[in-house]
Amino acid sequence: MSKVHVSTSINGDAVEFLCEPHQSLLEVLREDLNMTGTKEGCATGDCGACSVLVNGRLVCSCLMLGVEAEGVELTTIEGIAGEGGLHVLQQKFLEHAALQCGICTPGFIVAAKALLDKNPDPDETTIRYWLAGNLCRCTGYDKIVRAVQDAAQELAYEA
Repeated sequence: MSKVHVSTSINGDAVEFLCEPHQSLLEVLREDLNMTGTKEGCATGDCGACSVLVNGRLVCSCLMLGVEAEGVELTTIEGIAGEGGLHVLQQKFLEHAALQCGICTPGFIVAAKALLDKNPDPDETTIRYWLAGNLCRCTGYDKIVRAVQDAAQELAYEA
């Protein structure tokens, strides 16, 4: 089977790659493009560790084929931080100790970014609902929720 040429945008940069038609976007990101921030937790779309944004929409990259990335705008955890340093969400995860082993953290941050892009002032119930597709085996979810709440408040203050 021959590889397919894909032209896309990843974290604001034009990217081209070749991939097998059956290869997941997660595999392409990690194995072919060496973007290892996106994690594999389950490979079935149940844990959220591989979350990326596709045209601003939250997607499990283990469930998307690499060839489906043609012409879309992808954002991975590597694209969340800005030129000046960590994104507010990343900083708040550190400040609130909302991470332990780190496998789920990139997915939670990407999911939280998607939430705050759509709803800059979510209540706790909305945050918990939005992050329900992300599983963490190490922390209680309270620190993660508090980090997202704090990030939302700081982003609102900056606006």
